[in-house]
Amino acid sequence: MSLNPPAKSRRTPLLVGGAVVVVAAIAVLFVLPAETGWDPTGVGAATGLVKIASPDNEELERGLARMETEDVLLLSDTPPAAEPGATDVWEYELAPYESIEFKYTAPEDARIAFRWEGSAPLNYDMHSHPFDGGVELTESFGVSQAQQMQGIYIAPFTGIHGWYWQNRSTDNVIVRLEASGGMTTSTIYSSVGEVDRPLEGVENSVEGSAAGHDMQGSAEGDGGETG
Repeated sequence: MSLNPPAKSRRTPLLVGGAVVVVAAIAVLFVLPAETGWDPTGVGAATGLVKIASPDNEELERGLARMETEDVLLLSDTPPAAEPGATDVWEYELAPYESIEFKYTAPEDARIAFRWEGSAPLNYDMHSHPFDGGVELTESFGVSQAQQMQGIYIAPFTGIHGWYWQNRSTDNVIVRLEASGGMTTSTIYSSVGEVDRPLEGVENSVEGSAAGHDMQGSAEGDGGETG
């Protein structure tokens, strides 16, 4: 009679042990930075997870103060009517704990009708950077978690305007953005860099840049500015 356990039985503890290691690695690399701000490996700072865990409220305070005195963000329960100008649709699939930032370039007082929706809830920061002042004068107009947002945005200054999204789940999430109005071009910021994204049929007539801008949270590990 053989005393050796079946090969399948010998493999089971190895598989279980491997799964435990994977879960622990995910917790250290992604969950802890996102939920608590503790970032022992530095991955949280590089991906922006720490930024969401411990948001800088100074930008939000500036944005909320502005919204008390002027119309900036007019949210609605139904998709807004299209605004004259450019028309744009963009979609992106976020991997677990991945972040992406999408910005439209627009002049002061430009109106943008927008609707974005995720296949699951996403953490977001809707904010803008002026060309005159750069990231030092960033204003946030909403920092929360949602599965969709829609309405009219009225640019309070010439600059780049848009959203930072973060998937804090273990499943892929697709975000889809539909917009129309006075935007002249767009830019995507991710962990791999910055990509210019011209709008079809639109010539960018707004010159300038937001000094110091990088994807939100990507420069924190170096003590730099965040976007």
